[in-house]
Amino acid sequence: MAVKAPSLLLALESALRTPGMALLRDGELVAEITLPPTRPVSEQLLPGIDALLALCGSTLDAVDGFAVSIGPGSFTGIRVGVATVKGLAFGGAQPVAAVSTLAALACAAGIPGDSVAAIIDARRGEVYAGVYELTEGEPSAKLADGLYTVADLAARLPASCVLVGDGASLYAEVWSAALGAGARILPETLARPRAFQVGRLGHALLAAGGGIGVAALCPRYLRRAEAEARRTGEKLDPLPPL
Repeated sequence: MAVKAPSLLLALESALRTPGMALLRDGELVAEITLPPTRPVSEQLLPGIDALLALCGSTLDAVDGFAVSIGPGSFTGIRVGVATVKGLAFGGAQPVAAVSTLAALACAAGIPGDSVAAIIDARRGEVYAGVYELTEGEPSAKLADGLYTVADLAARLPASCVLVGDGASLYAEVWSAALGAGARILPETLARPRAFQVGRLGHALLAAGGGIGVAALCPRYLRRAEAEARRTGEKLDPLPPL
C-alpha cells in the first residue's frame, strides 16, 4: 500500500562528477542547480542548497523529505552528501530516501524499454555496476549493484543493452567485443546522473513506503576506501551488502 510522499523534496547528488541539488514538488522538478566540478563539493553543497531554496522562494523548514545518492562513487562525495542530509534532517521527522547512484545513472540514459548497464570505474580493472530495465515508472534491477571485474561484468551483461558511465567509455572495447552490435555506449556528456533523477527515484521510494529515518542513513561504498585499507592492512575487498 502506497503512503503519502513528501510534498517538497530536497535531493542531493554528490557521488559523481556532476554534483548538484534539486527541489521537487509532488515528484515534479521545481528547480535544480548543478555545481562546478572544479571546486571541492564540501565547499559548495550547503551554499548551493541555500541558493536553491532562495531561487524557489522557499526555506528548509518547508522541506518535508530528502533524497540522497548514497553510492557507489567518490568516497569523499558520498560522505559529504550523506553527512549533509544527516545534518539538515537532524532532530526532525522528515523521511529520507537512500538512492542508488547506479540507478540514478541508469535513469540518466532516458530510454524506456531498454536494459541499461550503469558502469562506474573502480580502478584496478574493476567497476561498480548494475543493470536496470527502464520503464515509464521505476527502473527494475536486472543485475544487482556490485563490484565486478571487467571480465566478470562482460559475461553477465544482457545480449543487448545501453551502457552508461565513465566505466562504459573506459572499457568500450571490452563491452563491444562481448556484445557486438548489442552494445550501445552513450558518451558521458549525454548520460550523467543529476539531482533531479535522484529526486524522482527518491519520491517514488518514499511513496512506496521505502523511506528511512536519518539515523539509519549510511553510505554504500561497495569497497573499502584505500586509506582505510592501508591503515588496517586489509585488502580492498567488497564490503558486505547493506
